[in-house]
Amino acid sequence: MLDSLPYELPELVTRAPLDTHTSTVLPEWVDWNGHMNVAFYVTAFDQASGAFMRNMGLGRRYVDGKLGMTFVLETHVTYDREMREGAPMRFATQLLARDAKKVHLFHEMYHGEQGYLAATNETIVMNIDYASRRSAPWPIPVAARLEELWQAHKDLPRPAKAGRVMALSQKK
Repeated sequence: MLDSLPYELPELVTRAPLDTHTSTVLPEWVDWNGHMNVAFYVTAFDQASGAFMRNMGLGRRYVDGKLGMTFVLETHVTYDREMREGAPMRFATQLLARDAKKVHLFHEMYHGEQGYLAATNETIVMNIDYASRRSAPWPIPVAARLEELWQAHKDLPRPAKAGRVMALSQKK
């Protein structure tokens, strides 16, 4: 476990939920149906996860310095409403849980102007040691930041779509 990181950490944002990431639906993300293709929802949510990791101090310098990296272990996306080319996206991220090596995140994607919920993403991300490419505990300063963020997020209501299992509805 790393006791420190060889770079200055960004100021920690602890808003609950986090609202640090925005983006726009790019033309190349639009499919023949005239809306954002499913694959690019995952791309957009991955960028929101990247914003979360940068807030923790785990940005490019973490990887480029050969200290560590993060890998996604599992992800689940729901699609609520269409997003079309050029639509502004606003993300809200909630820390649902954390342990010595992993975080459980829940992202909500909103249309940045009209305000509707477009999609959700639930994901589990693990810290990885750069050299061994195996799981590793968070660096001590990151663990402290996660704990501080957890204190701000732990009492938020659990999102209704968190923990969903996919199945066809059983109509009787």
